[in-house]
Amino acid sequence: MGGMFGVAAKEDCVADLFYGTDYHSHLGTVRGGMAVKNGHGFTRFIKDITNSQFRSKFEDDLGKMHGSIGIGVISDYEDQPLIIGSHLGAYALVTVGRIHNLDELAAEAYRQRATHFSEMSGEEINPTELVATLINQEESFEEGIQRALQLIEGSCSLLLLTDGCIYAARDRLGRTPVVIGRKEGAWAASMETCALPNLDYEVERYLGPGEIVRLTADGVETLLPPGEQMQICSFLWVYYGYPASHYEDINVEEVRYRCGAALAKADDLEIDLVAGVPDSGTGHAIGYANEAGVPYGRPFVKYTPTWPRSFMPQDQRVRELVARMKLIPIRELIRGRRMLFCEDSIVRGTQLKDTIQRLYDYGAKEVHMRPACPPLVHGCKFLNFSRSKSVFDLAGRRAVKELGESEEQLDQYADASTDRHAAMVDRIRQRLGLTTLRYQRLDDLVAAIGLPKEKLCTYCWDGAELCTSCPAHAARKQETPVQPK
Repeated sequence: MGGMFGVAAKEDCVADLFYGTDYHSHLGTVRGGMAVKNGHGFTRFIKDITNSQFRSKFEDDLGKMHGSIGIGVISDYEDQPLIIGSHLGAYALVTVGRIHNLDELAAEAYRQRATHFSEMSGEEINPTELVATLINQEESFEEGIQRALQLIEGSCSLLLLTDGCIYAARDRLGRTPVVIGRKEGAWAASMETCALPNLDYEVERYLGPGEIVRLTADGVETLLPPGEQMQICSFLWVYYGYPASHYEDINVEEVRYRCGAALAKADDLEIDLVAGVPDSGTGHAIGYANEAGVPYGRPFVKYTPTWPRSFMPQDQRVRELVARMKLIPIRELIRGRRMLFCEDSIVRGTQLKDTIQRLYDYGAKEVHMRPACPPLVHGCKFLNFSRSKSVFDLAGRRAVKELGESEEQLDQYADASTDRHAAMVDRIRQRLGLTTLRYQRLDDLVAAIGLPKEKLCTYCWDGAELCTSCPAHAARKQETPVQPK
């Protein structure tokens, strides 16, 4: 997915930039980067963080960076920040999101015969460079950012650093968050509110969907007000978000407690222990245990010093190895017990199957599983949640295929009240070797988050998309040119 952080200050900002960016490390595992601007121009560093932490890679570079304004990024994909020379002036750019129509936009740029793109691995185009190309086609940064947000299908939030200011923009439908923080002598733009308090920033406000602002050391100016339609990613509360963070002023950990409580209310099991699959299942499990009045325990502990997040590596063997190495079982808490585990989600299920088998190998009597969200039956089109090569890697979609049913019936598989849904869940249960498996109902998840469903993106569960042909959207599109020139 990725995360970004920017700061404009009256004094040197490098320390705040470094630590503020580091607080987004849970959002990405591939690249980290920072850029600062001073009277001598830009200073930028980009590092590979695949096998080491952001902090350890950049500590030696901090003494080489000086400036009162800067941006940083943690990326799961491309090199960032990019330094761009253009008719608008030189600037640094970071983006977060997924450009679903990247190839179409690039083809249009090629047809203009006025641009080129640097090659990434596999001859891919750097999405951030494409965004820069869209921005450069307008007469100002403000107009260029508006143009990019309108043309991009998928999602894109960004920070643009230029002379004396940072432009911050939230994705047109607000799928990813951007929050403004303030302290004496400095302003910050961040994806995660958890990056702010230990740096002495207070949350000033959350940007609305499609909103564009300009940050300086003196304050924040709104350039484009927010749109009325929003579909923020629900997975931020279920999995991606850090427990201490807030989105739309709703805390992640509290939502996870409510998710767990909802799962418990739907159960009547006799069990000995409730546990969370570390780490993101922990909050859900605490909520379940508190509601059910069953002891909470840690039959698996996570070894974090050397093993990064496991679900992103493309190689399935690497994912399984990392998953096994980082979870260490405690036999005394497993043997002879009826155990219920809460998990944030079941994506592919391959790692989980191995984890469940290890529980039985260590003497578990029963193993029940309660994912905090519904089954995934659609691949995410809007964020880089999973880089599976096929939608049939998803446990839910694979089960539908194995049942031999038509793909046209996916809406019924997503409906928890149908026989097809029950058959899909039981198929997954059998493959994983679970005693019982029950997923969170979508309406219970929406209630736990506390926003109206129409303001949440739930596409990966029910295939629902915001209607972009409604009058409000049409009016929004007319605020800036959106047709390629």
